[in-house]
Amino acid sequence: MDLKTQKRMASDIMDVGKDRVWIDPDEQEKVDEAITRNDIRNLIEGGAIQKKDEKGTSKGRAKHIKKQKKKGRRKGQGSRKGKKGARKSDKKKWMEKIRAIRERLKEMKEEGEVTSEQYRELYDMSKGGFFRDTKHLENHVANKLE
Repeated sequence: MDLKTQKRMASDIMDVGKDRVWIDPDEQEKVDEAITRNDIRNLIEGGAIQKKDEKGTSKGRAKHIKKQKKKGRRKGQGSRKGKKGARKSDKKKWMEKIRAIRERLKEMKEEGEVTSEQYRELYDMSKGGFFRDTKHLENHVANKLE
């Protein structure tokens, strides 16, 4: 039995590729007799012709690798590609740094460690890139107030 035509029609009706058309081996005689598209539609409704599930790419390995990387594995020198700045851009680094400094500055102002005038001066200094990190800011404040 050559069911090529029936398979082609079924794939067209179900809007899938020919490889995804499944014909029930027990119903092959019925399918062979089907010559019109309407016959094929009836066989699809009857379950003699079905569409196979789409094959996808398994995410199992990818999930495992992601979990390992979250723990800090698989990130050594041999796994890296691109420059240092390709992994975390200069802008991202700056954003992280300035947000931490500004947050600490706000805390210092609320705790009364610096006045509003000092806060504004330190804020402007941090915007200009004067401080390396929050510790540098704290040391600067401690030394300036002495």
